[in-house]
Amino acid sequence: MLELPEVATLHLLVTVAETGSLRQAAGLHGISQPAVSQRLRGLERRLGLRLLERSTVGSTLTPAGAAVVDWARPVLEASRELALGVAALRAEQSGRLRLAASMTVAEYLVPGWLARLHAAEPDLDVALRVGNSEQVAAMVRDRRADLGFVEGTSAPTGLRSRTVGADELLVVVAPGHRWTRRAAGVRPDELAAARLVLREEGSGTRDVFVRRLAVAGHRVHTGLELGSTTAIKAAVMAGEGPGVLSALAVGAELSDGRLVAVAVRDLRFERRFRAVWLPGRDPSGPAARLLATATSSPGRRPRRAPTRRGS
Repeated sequence: MLELPEVATLHLLVTVAETGSLRQAAGLHGISQPAVSQRLRGLERRLGLRLLERSTVGSTLTPAGAAVVDWARPVLEASRELALGVAALRAEQSGRLRLAASMTVAEYLVPGWLARLHAAEPDLDVALRVGNSEQVAAMVRDRRADLGFVEGTSAPTGLRSRTVGADELLVVVAPGHRWTRRAAGVRPDELAAARLVLREEGSGTRDVFVRRLAVAGHRVHTGLELGSTTAIKAAVMAGEGPGVLSALAVGAELSDGRLVAVAVRDLRFERRFRAVWLPGRDPSGPAARLLATATSSPGRRPRRAPTRRGS
């Protein structure tokens, strides 16, 4: 049976085919031109084929060489994927965990999960990236994160998921807003028509709110679009309009009266928090242990915040 050539030598052959020059290939690979020539002649002897036509003006592929180059390209791509996979496994075994999380999860849930995990694994190195739910899903798909946490009505397309918690979105206003005098709350059509302060497109918070009102037959009007929970709270407290935020995010402000939660008649905005990862391989190592921590955390569903009624 024919002995397979080394991947590095196949890479040299492909580079010569692309540049048309042994000298340029040598420069790109950081070796001498005689070394390139010697390795390619060795490849020809091993395969029993003449692969290159060499001349003073350069090197060109023979028909056999062109065929070998075509076959070599997917082999090189597969070898690159192997190298990336091995690197990921080594990072996992070394105790490094790459996380991505939506803003609400990152700010209000991840710190507690990591505290529990670090208590058992104090040497664990964690890198956390924060974005909206669409951005988090993209990071996981692009292998920039081993595990992601998103919020919304459904799992992102093309990813496996597990529910790790639940949440409710609240409509909040400044203390002097006219809606605070609505003992029975506001109607869904009034809410949809108001100048609302909402998160940007791609946010799980916004997606849940817009979809739930759409199911009820109402199209949302956005008065102000902001990219963070903190900015929305500040805008609402300044009187810019009603805002929509996670119950997790407004507990302190509701308790001390800086914000007031307003009931919406016959409508609640519930959502789930999900861990997401690539299909084909379940989380392992630190990612699996963090997932188990998140799934088993007590009190994963916040209590419904009280709605302040007017007299």
